[in-house]
Amino acid sequence: MPQQGQSGLERQIGPWQATAINMTQMCGVGPLLTIPFMVADVGGPQAVFGWIIGAIIALADGLIWAELGASLPGAGGTYIYLREAFQYRTGRLMPFLFVWTAILYIPLTMATGVIGLVQYLGALWPAVVAGDGTVNTFGHVVGIVITGFVVVLLYRKVGDTTRITTVFFGVMLVSILAVIVAAYSHFNGAMAFDYAPGTFAAGGPFFTGLGAGLVLAVYDYLGYNTSSYLGAEVRQPGRTLPRSIVLSIVGIMCLYLLLQVGILGVLPWQDVAKSSSIATLAVSTAWGSTAADIVTVLIVVTAFASVFAGLLAGSRVPYEAARDKLFLPQFARLHPRGHFPTVGLLVMGVITAVGSLLPLTVVINALTTAIVLVQALAQAAALIVLRRRQPTLPRPYKMWLFPVPLIVAVAGWVFVYLSTDTVSIVLSVVWVIVGAVAFLIYARAERVWPFGPKEIREEYLSPAP
Repeated sequence: MPQQGQSGLERQIGPWQATAINMTQMCGVGPLLTIPFMVADVGGPQAVFGWIIGAIIALADGLIWAELGASLPGAGGTYIYLREAFQYRTGRLMPFLFVWTAILYIPLTMATGVIGLVQYLGALWPAVVAGDGTVNTFGHVVGIVITGFVVVLLYRKVGDTTRITTVFFGVMLVSILAVIVAAYSHFNGAMAFDYAPGTFAAGGPFFTGLGAGLVLAVYDYLGYNTSSYLGAEVRQPGRTLPRSIVLSIVGIMCLYLLLQVGILGVLPWQDVAKSSSIATLAVSTAWGSTAADIVTVLIVVTAFASVFAGLLAGSRVPYEAARDKLFLPQFARLHPRGHFPTVGLLVMGVITAVGSLLPLTVVINALTTAIVLVQALAQAAALIVLRRRQPTLPRPYKMWLFPVPLIVAVAGWVFVYLSTDTVSIVLSVVWVIVGAVAFLIYARAERVWPFGPKEIREEYLSPAP
């Protein structure tokens, strides 16, 4: 019999599945889309250092997730962390703002996977892309259909979906490793490490392009927290969640470094910077068009898998909020037999489909700025607040070298936020302000803080399940 969590969800996800879910969501097709942008931003093969710096930020932030997830293992991840930490002063404001933001940025993240899928599909089916390799109108229609298919596959109990995810994880590894092996079979070290004089000097191309490159690198690492959203469905979460987060970041960093260096060793960086399907070009250069077509098929499946894993976890966020009567009650519905949230899955599927119609860089900047304000920085504060407010909270894992990783994470996120475009920054602030107004309307109707008493629920002070 599967374990039953506090929320009615079943604990069926083990450590292997949790790590696979994270890595599948992290890798997907992201680096195969953004490597050309990163190389162009920093002006050469020194883009490889962007992955290292991005991994440091991701790992520092991942340790925040690890402590919070191990201590508060429920459905919705950040929603629970902010609810438990900030209930003492601002009532339900912070968890409301998180759901308000997550209902937008989680599906936007999945939309980038759909865009990448169709873009690579264009190497096999040219009808879906324009002459410059970007998705055309017909390609957008195909992307919407693919999103619908993902939702259909997810419309089943979590035990079945994690088995599907494990298969997808295997396909992801094969596709990325195939590109890596192809690149290193024709590797030219001189080309891969062809750093121009003055590259790393103050004011040189590396530092002037680092901000834009880090926005892309951090985006490509996003997903190491996916298992935390599924905390109510994870077995032994105090052990499984921290391990799945750390292992997925380290594993993906190694893959990214091998991939970036390998591609730069088989293609001139100027060609890399202009390519819209860099993996296909690299494999074609090394092994020919037939091998490139086979690898492209695997990459398309990998992109599909990342959308699948992201919507699986993201659909749990509004479910937990609705169960707390902090969001529309329809989102609290579970499928009568499969015991999975239905409305959240369907709504996020629709937003994913709409987001896939936008340009890739616009979507990446929008989701990044949204994440920083109401998730990344707020969670760092939540960890400190919970250590002070709930010192007896069971903590199966505590952050290594506290508070150094927390400081590194905050500094990294602030730098990434300020490195996005002005429009995205302004829109992220406006979105939060509108969300605050929406919360006040809700609070007045429900007569909760600031129009009524605060409801203090220290739900996880009892031993975690």
